Amino acid sequence: MKNKHMLGKLGLLLTALIWGSGFTFSSIALKYFTTFQVIALRFTIAFVILLVINVGKLKRISKDEFIKGVTVGVILFLAYFFQTKGLEFTTTSKNSFLTAVNVVIVPFIGWLVLREKLSKNALLGALISLIGIGFTSFSGGIGQIAFNFGDALSLIGAVFFGAHIFYMDHYGEGMPNWSLMLLQMGAAAALSWIAAFFLGEANIHFTQESILPILYVGIVATLVGYGLQTISQNYTTSNETAVILSTEAFFGMLTAILILGEPVMLTMIVGGILIFCGILVVDLKPLKES
Repeated sequence: MKNKHMLGKLGLLLTALIWGSGFTFSSIALKYFTTFQVIALRFTIAFVILLVINVGKLKRISKDEFIKGVTVGVILFLAYFFQTKGLEFTTTSKNSFLTAVNVVIVPFIGWLVLREKLSKNALLGALISLIGIGFTSFSGGIGQIAFNFGDALSLIGAVFFGAHIFYMDHYGEGMPNWSLMLLQMGAAAALSWIAAFFLGEANIHFTQESILPILYVGIVATLVGYGLQTISQNYTTSNETAVILSTEAFFGMLTAILILGEPVMLTMIVGGILIFCGILVVDLKPLKES
């Protein structure tokens, strides 16, 4: 059991690495495709592969499961729309750190929807993360605040990612992993194509340079990432899962620096550390007083 527990944690760490690198490849893909095209392609690729694998099981999906799966897919679409749109107006590093705030948002969604009591950890973690967001907004030093439109979109995306985590935890329980993944990927893909059609962005032109980043985002970051998370989470606690997956922000910044050559700024590092500390405060259980 201990070996499976360790493998589960390693699997989640690999998931965080995959998702972190996904920010960079999404940023590259946006050079060749529009926001809706990137989202539509990533979910379509994942959906088609899942459909081929599970085509013989489709009749097992009940009406209740269908509604739940589609609802999760709608939330996931909105999360990725705001996150990917934010990438058009801000840096990959800031986008990844601001997205990580979703872990802090989850307790507040539970308070609003289920009237769950907010812990001191949640309040303190939110405060620390907000201070961290402030630091990530300093582009050139104190007095030069640059919280731009892309940062705001990234934060809205974080809210929907938090809602996605909440919905999966409280309402997706009991559904087979394959059907939940298939339905949410399909719903997200369908909404993306509908939006692209109405905005006149349905015509996609592929180039040799555009294929690699979109395949990475669709297969690795979406299909493999979510599949690995689903399997690994069976062998870890929810607190461990949240803390480990929050490291995607670090991997997002690291790959952006290594692959995209984004500049390393002191305020960005301080802000990232504070946001990460805020996440840890929310998800780690407080020590009991002796």
